[in-house]
Amino acid sequence: MTGKGLVDRITPMVADRRPLAVRVADQLRQAITEGTLRRGEQLPSEEQLSALYQVGRTTVREALKELESEGAVQVRRGRGRFVSTAPPLHQPITRLESVTEMLAGQGHAVANRVLSVRARPPSAEERDQLGLAGDASVVELERLRLAQDVPLIYSVDVLPAGILPDGTHAWHQSLFLQLEKAGLRPATSVTIFRASHLPESAQKASGLDPFLPWLLMVQLHLTADGTPVLCSHDYYRGDLFSFEVLRRSEATGRTA
Repeated sequence: MTGKGLVDRITPMVADRRPLAVRVADQLRQAITEGTLRRGEQLPSEEQLSALYQVGRTTVREALKELESEGAVQVRRGRGRFVSTAPPLHQPITRLESVTEMLAGQGHAVANRVLSVRARPPSAEERDQLGLAGDASVVELERLRLAQDVPLIYSVDVLPAGILPDGTHAWHQSLFLQLEKAGLRPATSVTIFRASHLPESAQKASGLDPFLPWLLMVQLHLTADGTPVLCSHDYYRGDLFSFEVLRRSEATGRTA
């Protein structure tokens, strides 16, 4: 396959501030979702994709590894990479992205409503997770994430005070983007999922039914060199969001 079928659906990436590998992975993921790349079909080579998207082969390789980790792409030794025959994951939990990026990727025009911003001493857990000194403080940011004025996600983010340069704080914008500008974009996260009620203060601010189900995602975000930069509690509406993971059995070499 030469990738000719992908040419007509390549979209401009100039205004997109995310890493190139993430953008290329998105383009390929969309091509798979829309059927431009069909299940079981062989992907173009790294060299062909590099020329197609006008990026380096290292970028292409990183994008393909992301798709492989999601199960969207399979490697067949000696033959190349193929689109998985398994159903695509609608929101794979193996992919790290900001809430703003995730909602935008699903076609939502995102609005972030800032509910509060305050400096405070860290809790013992936050001090340990963020590796803070005894006299350090943190900034707590509380927001509602909306699409067409409908609240979808309630977020509480905690980051070390002073981690962002003075005068650059735009709390209604993506924290990932602001951390990236400071050279501190999260590359990995330690994540816990659990069912939860929405805090009472957030219920009042959102005006939503207090009996709605919510899925809480608790994350500690780290940079590529392992520096912890952000603790986040994101409450997703359980009636609108679901997350999927591809599970694989360990190869044992034994037959039934």
